[in-house]
Amino acid sequence: MVARAVLVAAAASGQGKTTVTAALARKLVRAGRRVRVFKCGPDFIDPMLLARACGAPVESLDLWMVGEERCRALLAEAAAQADAILVEGVMGLYDGTPSAADLSRAFGLPVLAVIDAGAMAQTAGALVHGLRAYGPVDMAGVVANRIASAGHAAMVAASLRDIPLLGTLPKQAASLPERHLGLVLPDEVAGLDALLDTLADQLDFDLAAWDALPAAHIAAAPAGAAETPPVQALPLAGVRIAIARDAAFMFLYPSNLATLEALGAQLEYFSPLADEPVPSGATAVYLPGGYPELHCAALAQGQRWQASLRAAHGDGLPIVAECGGMMALAQTLQDKEGKEWPMAGLLPGKVTMQARLAGLGAQAMPTAHGPLRGHTFHYSRLDTTQPAAATTQKNPSGAAGEAVYRIGSLQASYFHGYFASNPAAVAAMFTRGAT
Repeated sequence: MVARAVLVAAAASGQGKTTVTAALARKLVRAGRRVRVFKCGPDFIDPMLLARACGAPVESLDLWMVGEERCRALLAEAAAQADAILVEGVMGLYDGTPSAADLSRAFGLPVLAVIDAGAMAQTAGALVHGLRAYGPVDMAGVVANRIASAGHAAMVAASLRDIPLLGTLPKQAASLPERHLGLVLPDEVAGLDALLDTLADQLDFDLAAWDALPAAHIAAAPAGAAETPPVQALPLAGVRIAIARDAAFMFLYPSNLATLEALGAQLEYFSPLADEPVPSGATAVYLPGGYPELHCAALAQGQRWQASLRAAHGDGLPIVAECGGMMALAQTLQDKEGKEWPMAGLLPGKVTMQARLAGLGAQAMPTAHGPLRGHTFHYSRLDTTQPAAATTQKNPSGAAGEAVYRIGSLQASYFHGYFASNPAAVAAMFTRGAT
């Protein structure tokens, strides 16, 4: 499969990778290109924004969590459908095990380096040449962020020597708003599409230079690799899964939903924020992560959704709660201002928000069907008397990670599972009486 594809990376977080990726995606779309965007590593919010920028779903690529075979299948599928593929990296180019650089080398994706040039000029060349040589990686070119003038851009360009300066972006008067877990959810940003258009206009990127980039040759994946799981296996046929989905519960990998459907499940959605109960006829419940701490008052006042969760638990319906979903099932949730709010109370104890990061990184949860891979990222802690039924393992250290709690038919943890990594384990999680 052939398409122009780059990995948008930087020396560190906060350099403008997401802004540049979104701006370039929108610029290419407006020029009539068919664009697909991916996000390297575990992430929920950046893909939502990037999907708005390019008009297509954004999947995760990660050599450990997603797996090399499925990453190759996703890239090959995109290359068959698109003219341009952008993969936004995670943290710094070489950070993590595996890193964005490892992904670049695995699939022959040249790096488009984003540098924050706001406080430098000729030193940009030393930085970019170091990024290229350290791996090494194939360097397609550079986009310089926070450029002050044409003269500033010329100094940066001269410093790069044999590496082309493909684009520049000035310091933005309006930027993408952030909060403690990353960017603000796209639906909460007034005028987001206008902001994306403005960023695309401000991105000085010659599309002729894009068209001159060598096309990436992405080898086709083995037959069936894109199926999640093989379509002949339908262990969740007849299962109806009620999924919480609103501004408080939005952290869902598109692949998780696709996996559940491929396993045969029917998916229905309900909004705890709107005090909607678990839909009648549901045989299982999925409470994904999100921002319940920002909606404590509405969740605390919602008696119908809380009562329906307690009834579902009493009836033995499998309930899978991840991170924010687990927080909403504790007895109380303390917000950032220190006020405690009553929650559904399926899990004894209280959740407290804190300024310090409490959990971050790739982890795997042990199951009877082998490990389910995923990650954790949270700023709260759960104080509970409930003993852990299992503990996740951190990657690559193997150290103990998040506690996994099981109370009757409830499984709750700060751990976010990537369902395509182990469909058999996922099928068991949503099957009554399975282990």
